[in-house]
Amino acid sequence: MTPPPAAAARLDSAPLPLPAKKSPAKKSSSRKAPARADRPFKGIALILLSTVFLGTSDATSKYLSATLPSIEITWIRFLVFTLIMSPAMLPGSPLYAMRTGSVGLQFVRGATLLGSSLFFISGLRFLPIAEASSTSFVSPLFVTALSIIFLSEKVGLRRWIATGVGLLGVLIILRPGTSAFHAAAFFPLVSALCWASTLIMTRMISGRDAAITTMAYSAIVGFGIMSMMVPFAWVTPTWHDILFGILIGVASTAGQWIVVLAFRYADASVLAPFSYTQLLWVSLLGFFIFGEVPDVWTITGAAFIVASGLYTAHRERVRHSQLLTVPGEPSSNA
Repeated sequence: MTPPPAAAARLDSAPLPLPAKKSPAKKSSSRKAPARADRPFKGIALILLSTVFLGTSDATSKYLSATLPSIEITWIRFLVFTLIMSPAMLPGSPLYAMRTGSVGLQFVRGATLLGSSLFFISGLRFLPIAEASSTSFVSPLFVTALSIIFLSEKVGLRRWIATGVGLLGVLIILRPGTSAFHAAAFFPLVSALCWASTLIMTRMISGRDAAITTMAYSAIVGFGIMSMMVPFAWVTPTWHDILFGILIGVASTAGQWIVVLAFRYADASVLAPFSYTQLLWVSLLGFFIFGEVPDVWTITGAAFIVASGLYTAHRERVRHSQLLTVPGEPSSNA
């Protein structure tokens, strides 16, 4: 899957009890992330560009699912991802970035990212691309719940209401109990849950490892797990399949890296509204490539999910401002 960049909005300013500061004499050997720069227009331009790559990866995955099993498509994606990140994995390379003090978290994050990709691609095999993508954008709502458990964060009434609105949007799209419901609709939901877990792990790792370290571990973990699974579902690909598989890997990796760059120039709450343009791209690609036209239920449900995500991003910005004004005193309405 190509996870929605907007999902990160819940984590950009989330308070997290940090470990005790290290002694100045003890320096970390891992790479550190570059400093932030306040250039919102550049961040917005980058996030818009990322949605083109991510939407292309989603559409290509759906196209390839007609000839290859989801496990094999995901394996090819992570193979390309690993090859791209290989300079960061080779000892002696100037880009080597495998040193980390968070090996366990990195492996868990890699596994949840893999789950997000695998379940989303599995859903694309049976569902219209706009429906699968709209459902996957529910991940910020899962982050709200998971942040209570893993980040010890307090979630106020307004954010719970926003979460309820988003879940209502999911129900509108899926319509359980009707003839329109497809069991495969659970795949994007599980994918969204995995992506929310990935974001939680990312927040826990942030400040310890640079983005290149996290991406390198995600690539090698995903590729390692899929390499053990793919022999059981192997279908010999044609050169046509291989080329499209490479496109998936390159587009998804480029899209995710551009998202990382965008967050260096603007807050997630600023970028969130623009990341939802990914739904527009996948809908257009779904129409021109597969002849899929989103029905009124998908459009209505997506509107609920987007509204919920935007309001959540707005509350994060307000809450962050209040935390800066009154340190250690979170808003009761957050």
